[in-house]
Amino acid sequence: MTARPANAHQARLLRLLRDGGPNSRAQLGDQVELSRSKLAVEVDRLLETGLVVADGLAASRGGRRSHNIRLAPELRFLGVDIGATSIDVAVTNAELEVLGHLNHPMDVREGPVAVFEQVLSLAAKLRASGLAEGFDGAGIGVPGPVRFPEGVPVAPPIMPGWDGFPVREALSQELGCPVMVDNDVNLMAMGEQHAGVARSVGDFLCVKIGTGIGCGIVVGGEVYRGTTGSAGDIGHIQVDPDGRPCACGNKGCLEAHFSGAALARDAEDAAREGRSPELAARLDAAGRLTAADVAAAAAAGDAAALDLIREGGNRLGQVIASLVSFFNPGLVVIGGGVTGLGHNLLASVRTQVYKQSLPLATGNLPIVLGELGPTAGVIGAARLISDHLFSPA
Repeated sequence: MTARPANAHQARLLRLLRDGGPNSRAQLGDQVELSRSKLAVEVDRLLETGLVVADGLAASRGGRRSHNIRLAPELRFLGVDIGATSIDVAVTNAELEVLGHLNHPMDVREGPVAVFEQVLSLAAKLRASGLAEGFDGAGIGVPGPVRFPEGVPVAPPIMPGWDGFPVREALSQELGCPVMVDNDVNLMAMGEQHAGVARSVGDFLCVKIGTGIGCGIVVGGEVYRGTTGSAGDIGHIQVDPDGRPCACGNKGCLEAHFSGAALARDAEDAAREGRSPELAARLDAAGRLTAADVAAAAAAGDAAALDLIREGGNRLGQVIASLVSFFNPGLVVIGGGVTGLGHNLLASVRTQVYKQSLPLATGNLPIVLGELGPTAGVIGAARLISDHLFSPA
């Protein structure tokens, strides 16, 4: 895709068609508040670029019937969500519907060269399946802080070897299309905003609990990244001054006490110390434990597993309570790999937030699990690159 919208009106029309699907000229005119003649000029210019196409006649509103307009059906975006332990790659159409989605286990600590070889391999498989001849743009999420304009990770604690790696530039050359890079939790927030539980909410927090913990902050419908791109790094808020050492070099961080990695470690301790026959049996069978094992043990009524979830949920809830008092969001979404802990986790978080934050902030505050699961990040990545391409050059 070489064409870009020429002005803010065209950009607004493209985003409306992305978010709402095909629409009539008349209905688009109602939403962008342009005169009929000005709207006709902008739509005709977009038709000339090939970014939109005519899509039949719209339903009659009285008088002459309007034509439907839709985004070009051949547009394709690549969404890449790099996690600490796996990679998700998906191809979407212009309306960000997932046409194909692949997942592959991968340790991010193997470094950017190995990880991107796998990303390119998965992208090639999606192309070979006939879903895309090429990509018009790609969005990439990584599990660490990103200097957003340049698309460069900066000192990511769980990503050794990635500091300063030119992700945006390197992948743009390999894929032959524009690329945008962001922190993975920001992309999860954008995914839930586009197609998930946060569709109608302008101000919300999206907390991702995986190997690490992060928080996407959405203000007025836009992701807030902070001055340098590190907003929402709540995993490194201290919850215990004398607590465990963290990968960031400090002590007592939330991430060191409750994350996928911390939960797995605590579960293995409980199994070895004889506090949980259920976890001990799973450890004997697999040689290691994960958050999914804790969830399964809790579902079977294992007391030690339930205690681990409650304790972790309490710590997480204390941090979220502070964020709610500070930010006053309309919604809190919890997602990531640890959400298999489900309603036991949610109950602990809600208890802490509703107990500690002011009633004015929590009176109508839903705290919910994300709807999209593993597709939240790839949809958010496609949203990121489409936001870029559907903006004036």
